[in-house]
Amino acid sequence: MSPRRKSKKEKEQETFDFESSEDGEPPQEPKTEESENGQAPLAKAYQNWFLEYASYVILDRAVPALDDGLKPVQRRILHSLKELDDGRYNKVANVVGHSMKYHPHGDASIYSAMVGMGQRNLLIDTQGNWGNTLTGDGAAAARYIEARLSPFAREVAFNPKTTVWQSSYDGRNKEPVHLPVKFPLLLAEGAEGIAVGLACKILPHNFIELLEASIAYLRKEDFELYPDFETGGSMDVSNYNDGLRGGKVLVRAIFEKRSKYQIAITEIPFGVTTSSLIDSILSANSKGKIKVKKIEDNTSDNAEILITLPIGADADATIDALYVFSDCQVSISPNACSIENDQPTFIGVSEILRRATNNIRALLKQELEIKLSELEEKWHFDSLERIFIEERIYRRIEECETWESVIEEIHLGLDPFKDRLKREVTDDDVARLTEIRIKRISKYNSFKANEVIKTTEKEIRATKRSLRKLTEFAISYLQGLIDNYGSGRERRTRIEDFVTIKATEVALPTEKLYVNREDGFIGTSLKKDELVGECTQLDDVICICGDGTFRVSRVADKVYMGQDILHVAVWKKGDEETIYDLVYRDGARGDSFVKRFIVNGVTRDKVYDLTKGNKSSKVHYVRANPDGATRPVIVRLTQTSKARTKEFEYDFGELAIKGRGSNGNKLTKYAIKSVRALFDTEMKRR
Repeated sequence: MSPRRKSKKEKEQETFDFESSEDGEPPQEPKTEESENGQAPLAKAYQNWFLEYASYVILDRAVPALDDGLKPVQRRILHSLKELDDGRYNKVANVVGHSMKYHPHGDASIYSAMVGMGQRNLLIDTQGNWGNTLTGDGAAAARYIEARLSPFAREVAFNPKTTVWQSSYDGRNKEPVHLPVKFPLLLAEGAEGIAVGLACKILPHNFIELLEASIAYLRKEDFELYPDFETGGSMDVSNYNDGLRGGKVLVRAIFEKRSKYQIAITEIPFGVTTSSLIDSILSANSKGKIKVKKIEDNTSDNAEILITLPIGADADATIDALYVFSDCQVSISPNACSIENDQPTFIGVSEILRRATNNIRALLKQELEIKLSELEEKWHFDSLERIFIEERIYRRIEECETWESVIEEIHLGLDPFKDRLKREVTDDDVARLTEIRIKRISKYNSFKANEVIKTTEKEIRATKRSLRKLTEFAISYLQGLIDNYGSGRERRTRIEDFVTIKATEVALPTEKLYVNREDGFIGTSLKKDELVGECTQLDDVICICGDGTFRVSRVADKVYMGQDILHVAVWKKGDEETIYDLVYRDGARGDSFVKRFIVNGVTRDKVYDLTKGNKSSKVHYVRANPDGATRPVIVRLTQTSKARTKEFEYDFGELAIKGRGSNGNKLTKYAIKSVRALFDTEMKRR
């Protein structure tokens, strides 16, 4: 529960007492447990103040209530609009000022909250320039724009008979604790707020789908809920996690191909404006990750960003790159948090809908019970009035001289007819009878009175029937909301399963990679050294050195990879098509081995050994085969070796492909002078 907020005077008295003491001595700090322990005397006070502040921010500012789905400022704005409601538009400045009677904050925060509510176009009917959520343009000043409650808000959000009231912050007015909202408003509008040590992010859901889910729940049927955004787009909700913390929603822009070299963004992701989206595209273009010739923003009521591509560009590849390197795809992490019984609670959107539906059912029941009570009271007095007039009981009081005798005489006159009534006749009932004017008595029409009573009885039976079949009544009510207000609120965001786009696959090769084999460096800044080829900033590079070690590193300006680099190339993670052929000597004077292997999983910048790991091992031959084909080699032994054949051919196709950690097969025990590919040797002879 939220601790009671103490006044400034109470807090001061808790900490220090600056009143003069009886003996005239200066006031002393009250001894506390903290001061006796050597701690600062204000430590406990500061701790309490922090807890009070944190509680205040969580409960009264940042997090919406589960009961009505509103933050305090939103609830007070709606309450003010209801008090000012006469069917006409009100200046927003007037509404903001009226709301300050209930909300103890500046007008800027109230105005900002009201603009946000108005832009969602559900509870507030707006007039004037309320900004553009697509472009990010702000609303006009409060004195220029107008607002009133929408018909939907009037129907679902207010009923003073079922509202619990409390005093405002200054005690001068009454405000609702919660509005009796008969709609899952928290999920429809969504909510976002950052409190002290707590955050809330509930994504908006579709109006019609929420009501259909509530109906399905009342019918004890299964339902699913996924977000829906006014900005449209497409989204992947495979990891939505019912809106709880840890989930994730991917949202993408929608593209149209207008021509071979022109594409258009017609729907943007949630939480992104066309301005911020264009900035992200220009940033990616300046970094060389995509190539764009021109961008035009033609957004008005609907989003339209025209992107002109340079000659030779591929539109499909550019779209994939835009998803990866710009805000054309965003990741949203929900965190369903709300306030229930003055405590933060973390429940999924499905459970939020169930509780909202239960609350709607309870409010409808309460309204029916109130209506039934009022109808029965109306029937009682109409019947009492008919008896009073038709039986001429009013004539019995003509001779009465005191009020007590009037009451007593009317009671005596009604006694023979009380069996027609459903409850006892009270003195208040009799007092109301005495207030009937003579003109009404003289023009009393028994036929019309009977018709009114019959109509009331019919309404009573209908109300009792609705109470008996409360679930069916609630379903009918929710279906009526769909029928009356669902037009134009169909789903806008498409639900799809996204294919993961790897940045390395769509990045443009805008960099040139160089290598200094002798010193063992690679990088894009070594322009005086050997050119390896084009690459991207996201590529990895593999280098195999003369001592049989290799490592994989990210492309950079300059990276040390090891002495005597024999093989350098761009490496792709999970590459199982490139097969490496290797001939190496084990140790200083050991046997020579051959092996075929693949490199499909490594830790970046970690040194791996392709030999047995003995000191002074040496690589005689290494070749990467991207197509997986084998290349026969010519092995030449040293002239001093005792082998009869100093030169022979070896075919790597005889070897099985194994992992990089295999030792390989023995090739020869004699010293090797050189190993060359057969094709390279023949070309040299020619």
